[in-house]
Amino acid sequence: MNTISTVLLKPGEADRVLAGHPWIYHGSLLRLTQPAVDGDLVQVKDHRQRLLGVGFYNSKSKINVRMIAPDRVEVDRSFFSERIRAALDLRQRYMPGASSFRVVNSESDQLSGLIVDKYEDVLVVQTSALGMDRRKADIIVALREIFSPRAIVERNEVASRKFEGLPDASGVVFGDAPGSIQVKLNGLSFETDLIAGHKTGLYLDQQTNYRLVSEFVPKLKNAQVLDCFSFLGGFGLHAAKAGAANVHLLDQSADAIEAGKRNAKANGVEAKCSFENVNVFDWLKAQTTAKPNEKVLPRFDLIVLDPPSFTRNRAAVPDALRGYKEIHIRALKLLKPGGVLATFCCSHHVTTELFQDVILAAAYDARKLLRRVATYGQSPDHPVIPAIPETEYLKGFAFEIVR
Repeated sequence: MNTISTVLLKPGEADRVLAGHPWIYHGSLLRLTQPAVDGDLVQVKDHRQRLLGVGFYNSKSKINVRMIAPDRVEVDRSFFSERIRAALDLRQRYMPGASSFRVVNSESDQLSGLIVDKYEDVLVVQTSALGMDRRKADIIVALREIFSPRAIVERNEVASRKFEGLPDASGVVFGDAPGSIQVKLNGLSFETDLIAGHKTGLYLDQQTNYRLVSEFVPKLKNAQVLDCFSFLGGFGLHAAKAGAANVHLLDQSADAIEAGKRNAKANGVEAKCSFENVNVFDWLKAQTTAKPNEKVLPRFDLIVLDPPSFTRNRAAVPDALRGYKEIHIRALKLLKPGGVLATFCCSHHVTTELFQDVILAAAYDARKLLRRVATYGQSPDHPVIPAIPETEYLKGFAFEIVR
């Protein structure tokens, strides 16, 4: 390895790095032994000059160094090939039947700032850090060698790139434009636009939960299902395929609703499914607002709440909790005794304990007694590294109404 700049950390700041967390903030730096160009590989040492590893440097980012390895290594094409193969092996062990999944999940796979999603024979790449973005060419070559994909698409419109001094970038970087493709999840087919669709295409982190939640359907006779924030129909169509009598899907995106209808038809469950393009909050409020001397009649056996994140930072958590409580009160009023509420939160800033507390507070207000029957997390292709709390964000529960 050529001579590279050394970043020295202040006393006490090496502990997080030694524990496995890859982010080093500006306030942790003691000094650089020589100037470093943003995006360069630097070696990191504690204040006593003990080597902690190497990482990508960026003076413009709040995260000044993103650790990439605990040793002195060359970060070249071979390095990326080795890391990506190791990530793929993990997915093949824990999701052996999946043909679409997240191949690389940034910090979870020791590749901070890199996401790679596999949708059948097409790959989608996101580079949210400068050091990783500068090595995109090596990453693309490694991906081609490992997967032999039909196409590789870049979806770099994430807000975090701005904090790294990176412009937005999107489009096909290898092969021909894939257009709309059919993605298989648990045996069901979902139409997905990898160029103009949401995020990189689908919510792959819910793939396992789609199947797990649908397993309640056979236990609920002639199940009437409500799928709130349905997007392309992940939970709802799995429930229909599992034998639900009827599934009603709600989403405020007209495009998502139309795609959901096409997906229902492609999977042969359109006769069981109904769709509404609505604001879910408004719909739930309208369905649970009773006139004086009237009661709200519960009519669903299974309700799924899978909203987008209500908060992007800690300051917004109180408002987010009010939003979560509101939709849970409304949903619980529509759920029959013995019915199941499957509910999810995708905000890292709302802990599992806090999320459950909000649900229980909603149950108290709705005068419902709940039995917890399942706990959920993100699918195995989004691994959780406990030493890196940011890798755990998706949490969920299934509650059965006792009375």
